[in-house]
Amino acid sequence: MNTSEIIEYLLTPAAQIAMIMALAEVIKRSGFNSKYIPLIDLILGLISGIFVSGIIMGYGFSKGIIMGIALGLTACGTFSGVKNVGGELKNTEPTDDEIDNKIL
Repeated sequence: MNTSEIIEYLLTPAAQIAMIMALAEVIKRSGFNSKYIPLIDLILGLISGIFVSGIIMGYGFSKGIIMGIALGLTACGTFSGVKNVGGELKNTEPTDDEIDNKIL
């Protein structure tokens, strides 16, 4: 596997996913209802898949749609997973009540 294949098959989709996640976060922080963010991820994924994979990389429209759906769903799942793991890490600190109860 040469360098251009590594960039084409690994780095380009990873960059697209990061871009989708960042744009969705910007949209969410601008006041958009968070319950629709997975739909925004899917729409951004489709746009990215059709434009980058379908047109620029030359895979064609139908493969661009499939790639876009995969990108959007991956971005949504990655964000959800990171949020859940981050929330669990934040909640591992004992509260003041727990500390007081253990001392007594």
